[in-house]
Amino acid sequence: MVVRERFEQELKEVQGQFVALANSSILALKTAFEALVEQDLEKALKILEDDLVINRLEEAINDHVILMIAKQQPVATDLRRLMVLVKAASDMERVGDYAVNIAKEAIRIGKEPIVFPMTNLQTMCNKTVEMLESIMKAFTEEDTVRAKEIAELDDYVDDLYGATVTLLLRAGVENPAHISQITHLTFICRYLERSADHATNIAEHLFYLVKGKHYELNN
Repeated sequence: MVVRERFEQELKEVQGQFVALANSSILALKTAFEALVEQDLEKALKILEDDLVINRLEEAINDHVILMIAKQQPVATDLRRLMVLVKAASDMERVGDYAVNIAKEAIRIGKEPIVFPMTNLQTMCNKTVEMLESIMKAFTEEDTVRAKEIAELDDYVDDLYGATVTLLLRAGVENPAHISQITHLTFICRYLERSADHATNIAEHLFYLVKGKHYELNN
C-alpha cells in the first residue's frame, strides 16, 4: 500500500473513532437528563460507569493522531485536519464529562420530589442535544453553512440559561428549605449551557478546517 493510501485509511479510522466518541457523549447527555427527570438512580450510575469508554476513545484518537504525524509526516492541510479532529474529540469528551456531572447531581437529589418546574431545563437539554447532533452532521459533511446556523442557536440556549438561573435563585429565596435541591438544579442548568458551548467550539473548528482561518462564531 502506498503512503497516501495508508494515510487515507488511517484517517478514516480516526474519523470513525471520533464519530463513536461523539455519539457516546451525546447519548450520555440525553440519558443523564432522563435519569434526573425519572429519578432513576441506576440509570444515573451507569452514566458514571460508561464514561470510561468515552475517555478511552479520546485517548485512542490522540494516540492514533500522534502516530500518524510521526510515521506519515502529513502535509499542512492533512496536519490541520488531524489537529481539528483532536480538538473536536476533546470538546465531545467534555460533553461526556458534563453528562457525568448531571448524573451525579441526579444522584444527589435522589428520590426527593423535584420542587422546580423542569420545562426550561428540558428545553435546554433538547436544544443542546439538537445542536450537538447537528454539528456532528455538519462536521462529517464539512458543511460550514449548517455549522454557522448551529452556532447561532447558542444565543438561544444562553438566554434560556440566564432566565432559568434567575428563576432558580428566586425559588431558593422563596423556598429556603429546598435550597440544596435548587442548587443542584442550578449546576445542571450550567452543565447544559456549557455542553451547547462545545457544539459552537466544534463549529469553529470546522470553519478552521475548511477556511484555514480562525472564526469566533458566538460573538
